[in-house]
Amino acid sequence: MKENAMTDYELYERVRQKDKQALETLYDRYERILYAFLMQLTQDRDLAEEAMQEVFIKLWRGVGVYDETKGQFRSWLFTMGRNVAIDLIRRRKPDLQLDESYAETIPSTERSVEREVEWQEERTQIETAMAELPAEQHQVVRLMYFQGLSQQKIADACGIPLGTVKGRIRLALKQLRRRLSPDLIDKEVER
Repeated sequence: MKENAMTDYELYERVRQKDKQALETLYDRYERILYAFLMQLTQDRDLAEEAMQEVFIKLWRGVGVYDETKGQFRSWLFTMGRNVAIDLIRRRKPDLQLDESYAETIPSTERSVEREVEWQEERTQIETAMAELPAEQHQVVRLMYFQGLSQQKIADACGIPLGTVKGRIRLALKQLRRRLSPDLIDKEVER
């Protein structure tokens, strides 16, 4: 079975048996999203890179055990990444005293990791649905919702009547509602 077609759990099990190709596949699968998460957490390129490297070294050495019944592999990997990053920050600043107020500012691992994973999945779903829209509808939705332009500014920028902009947005939103999962639409309405 090709590594790319294997589940995360299957790859993880192969990594535990010291399969370098399985480790490379997991790395390729998660390097960008995990690095972005670590950059957001540390706000430091060197720290994020060091944390990334340490996460995959720990994975190779079998430090920590993933249990498929307790959640997704990616959540476990992000939790490990978060813990490694926090340890690195503490090592670089040994005189830093963590007080109660600081501890409260660190979000719960499960929530932040789960939310990041959900966000990436939602983003992919939205991008796929947007790509299926006709070009005119795609353009006005992108200008309005991703670039923050008003309907009037879109009309002026595109050289089309305001009514046409409103119609295209209405049609695009109708199509997006059909293509996106109901759960995602409900979440977006709540925000």
